[in-house]
Amino acid sequence: MKYLSFFILCLFICSCSGDYSPKPSGYFRIGLEEPVYRQYVDSSSHFSFNIQQKAMIEIVPDTTDGERFNIVYPSLNARIHCSFLPVKSRNDLIKASEDSRRFAYVHVIKADGIFEKAYSDPENKIYALVYDIDGNVASPLQFVITDSVHYFFRGSLYFNVIPNQDSIAPVREYIRNDIKEIVTGFRWYCE
Repeated sequence: MKYLSFFILCLFICSCSGDYSPKPSGYFRIGLEEPVYRQYVDSSSHFSFNIQQKAMIEIVPDTTDGERFNIVYPSLNARIHCSFLPVKSRNDLIKASEDSRRFAYVHVIKADGIFEKAYSDPENKIYALVYDIDGNVASPLQFVITDSVHYFFRGSLYFNVIPNQDSIAPVREYIRNDIKEIVTGFRWYCE
């Protein structure tokens, strides 16, 4: 019994030496496939762009000011809310542009930084601005596309989870490439 007590005492003394540091929480690895794109043509033939084969279009019914739809990524638990507005006057275009800027910069409270990247293709009348918003924000990527005269298109990425920049980073990067494909492949059909 003495030996057993001595052994247990030694075990307690030896086990308490050294620093203990807990392992950080981890996230599940998200397997992202190489994207394959297809062309999406708007039902009223105003525009077209490229989207992933696995993405679905979800029409939002009963909109009074233009067209609305979502690009849904079911396996990634994400969607891009899109809206198309015909512009009746220069003031409408300015208002739509300022509203989009305001929607992006409302995240400044939680954002670590907001980065704007412009894209233009004058030959196809495509002028775009992509807002890349770092931090734990509701909509980390937003973009606008216009012909600068008659039409305005806007998109905002949302995840169906609580925003955590670390856990959604791979999916965000994956969808960032899709948004780049949308912007560079965008074409107007309504002249």
